Amino acid sequence: MKNVLLFFAFIGFFSVIKAEELKSPNGNFNLKFEVNNGVPIYQLDYKGKPVVLDSKLGFILKDAADLTGGFTIVKTENSSFDETWEPTWGEESEIRNNYNELAVTLNQDKEDRQLLIRFRLFDDGLGFRYEFPNQNNLIYFVIEEEVTEFAMAGDHKAWWIPGDNDTQEYNYTTSKLSEISSKLEASITPNESQSPIGGACVQSALMMKSDDGLYINLHEAALIEYACMHLDLDETNMTFTIMLAPDVNGNKGYMQAPRTTPWRTIIVGEEAGDILLSRMTYNLNEPLALEDDSWVKPVKYIGVWWEMITGMSTWSMADVPSVQLGVTDFENAKPTGKHAANTEHVKMYIDFASEHGFDAVLVEGWNVGWEDWFGKSKDYVFDFVTPYPDFDVEGLRDYAKSKGVELMMHHETSGSVRNYERHLDQAFKFMNDNNYNSVKTGYVGDIIPRGESHYGQWMVNHYQYVLEKAADHKIMINAHEAVRPTGIARTYPNLIGNESARGTEYEAFGGNTPDHTTILPFTRLIGGPMDYTPGIFVTDVSQLNPENGSYVRTTIARQLALYVTMYSPLQMAADLPQHYEQFMDAFQFIKDVPVDWSKSLVLEAEPGDYITYARKDKNSENWFVGRTNDEEPRTSKIAFDFLTSGKKYVATIYSDKKDAHFKDNPQAYQIKKYVVTNKSKLSQFCAPGGGYAISIEEVTNSSQTKGLRKL
Repeated sequence: MKNVLLFFAFIGFFSVIKAEELKSPNGNFNLKFEVNNGVPIYQLDYKGKPVVLDSKLGFILKDAADLTGGFTIVKTENSSFDETWEPTWGEESEIRNNYNELAVTLNQDKEDRQLLIRFRLFDDGLGFRYEFPNQNNLIYFVIEEEVTEFAMAGDHKAWWIPGDNDTQEYNYTTSKLSEISSKLEASITPNESQSPIGGACVQSALMMKSDDGLYINLHEAALIEYACMHLDLDETNMTFTIMLAPDVNGNKGYMQAPRTTPWRTIIVGEEAGDILLSRMTYNLNEPLALEDDSWVKPVKYIGVWWEMITGMSTWSMADVPSVQLGVTDFENAKPTGKHAANTEHVKMYIDFASEHGFDAVLVEGWNVGWEDWFGKSKDYVFDFVTPYPDFDVEGLRDYAKSKGVELMMHHETSGSVRNYERHLDQAFKFMNDNNYNSVKTGYVGDIIPRGESHYGQWMVNHYQYVLEKAADHKIMINAHEAVRPTGIARTYPNLIGNESARGTEYEAFGGNTPDHTTILPFTRLIGGPMDYTPGIFVTDVSQLNPENGSYVRTTIARQLALYVTMYSPLQMAADLPQHYEQFMDAFQFIKDVPVDWSKSLVLEAEPGDYITYARKDKNSENWFVGRTNDEEPRTSKIAFDFLTSGKKYVATIYSDKKDAHFKDNPQAYQIKKYVVTNKSKLSQFCAPGGGYAISIEEVTNSSQTKGLRKL
């Protein structure tokens, strides 16, 4: 009997120290998981190279024993999954979701509590999350901190923005990991609402490159009912630990089992393009939740917007120091004469949109309350249904409809979230009644309830509530100043766009760095598309507002390229109609470029330097190429081998002239046409802050190629 007991004791001992392993479907990744002295630990290798060294997992709880140690493995389950699904819109018409899974159930013996950790290993990386099953001793609990670690295998090169619980609207800094803390203070620039964390804390998605050329991206997927994560670096051992955005009391999450956390993601590739083409973030989200998604449509739009951003005109109509909704008499208020959202002006935008084939016109500043909307910590700031006297809602609704154009609603909350939720049903019904099928929401300024942040659990729940409520009304959401996207658009594709990063508007607030759009696709766009609002042709802002000395750090050719490199099913031609009329030959590319794709390829890429995409239109055989370049002059070399063999195409190339420069000569561009096949090659100059765009149309008539040289 004693020998039998010893035998079972040894079995128990080895079950504790035995490492569980999981390989990716192609065998390139290897995950190891073990419980070492009661502590859950994982590590990840790629082709034998360490990506993540031994890293701890767990939680610190408030007023309860921590979930960081004392664990034993009680059950492991392995499974595999392989499907192909069709997104409502996207960078391709089909996405493969193929992974091997390891689910490990842990028991914390002393507390008699269970925790399940689920790992999914794809051919492009790892996703894992925590699951809290039904149990007696862990039902309601408060997270003080999540202590998930990512122990990096070296002092990698990184592209990062500072950790902040209220904004992501920063330029990116490029540095070694070990240099983050010394460069962090300089990376923090002013914003209307910001809560910098300090130290060596950065935001995800974080892009890195190892000394031996491995590209690594850390992010999260399916951020639901949980606080947004930041990455806090211990520069001594190169280990990141998750830091969640707190609420007003400093708590990080209020949980009720059964519950799951978001997925923590590690995307890895040998080429930079591997990161850009990864769809792991979407694959870790739930399938489509809408019974009918036929009303969700990609949108190309113009808007009454850039003129206000530059200070040329205003959102507000009247010159009054204080507004009380329902009390202030706007009919008799003195107009400033600079209000852009007036009926006749909006009709001009509608006419332009109709003439040039745009789907919609965004109008900001249409509703009363803009005179004192910001900086007053004001609760009842907008009602989202009352127009200024000079904005004819019904007349513009009917006029736009007669022109075949939609109007896009604008709901700025000024951070007064309670007020927005109070009016939400009424506001969405108003949209339904007046033929608005999409809305740009905004959260400028500090959040009300006071003390909450843009990225805490409370606000994450709010953004999701608005998204689901909008789906009930068949309304598409373009959320600005919201939490960064984490692939939720797979489940709710009516989240057709987000800002959640430093967009074009900052070009009128002092400017973005020339390399900004060579980094965003590796960081912000990992979780979903961005409403970057490209298409600025008149880059000297003083031409719109003599008091504003900003300029857009770009060439016209690069602005065209952004419609391909900055993927979004929601694309704006952001400049003024009269500016496009000065450059109608270049404007043709914006008219031609689609906003929905069947296939996407990365032809060249290096974060912080350049990106060249080729994409195929979902509704034709046409291809489009875009190249965005940093501040260095470069020569792009691409092959057209993605084209169908045996077919001819006409390629229209919109490129920088030799003397183009983002500051000194931004409007120097040229347009050339060639006949191309899948054997053609191109060597193309890219100016500092420049790039190029190419539309490639299949030849269906020999007259299309008359007089054109073959490339």
